[in-house]
Amino acid sequence: MECTVRWTGLSGMTFLAETGSGHVVTMDGAPEGGGRDLAPRPMEVVLAGTGGCTAYDVVLILRKSHQDVRGCDVTLKSERAEKDPKVFTKIHFHFTVRGRNLKPNLVERAIKLSHEKYCSASIMLEKTAEMTHSFEIVDDLAEIEPQA
Repeated sequence: MECTVRWTGLSGMTFLAETGSGHVVTMDGAPEGGGRDLAPRPMEVVLAGTGGCTAYDVVLILRKSHQDVRGCDVTLKSERAEKDPKVFTKIHFHFTVRGRNLKPNLVERAIKLSHEKYCSASIMLEKTAEMTHSFEIVDDLAEIEPQA
């Protein structure tokens, strides 16, 4: 895996990261640090990447468990150290998983497997941050379906 990060110029603190797969992510600093607030902060990108990594795992594991999963959101709330390096010290993951007849034990298992075995990002961050998880299931069967 490879990534190239380039500062966009002399004014401001905007950086472009080009990934090995050819995608570009823009990052910027906070105004008090010389940024112009044009894009997410680099540590926000780390947090977002971690959310993407674990949500991907959860959906994949649920599909392999023959669950009718139709949506997966994860909200991450974090705390960082006061002094440099300002590493993450706490991260809470709250999953909202939507589908039909999802089994709570399989959702819980998918989240656990992601965080203990598959999600490289959360496993790395666990070295400095206390990780907690919660989830809720939204059953699509609760929605009223049109009658013929």
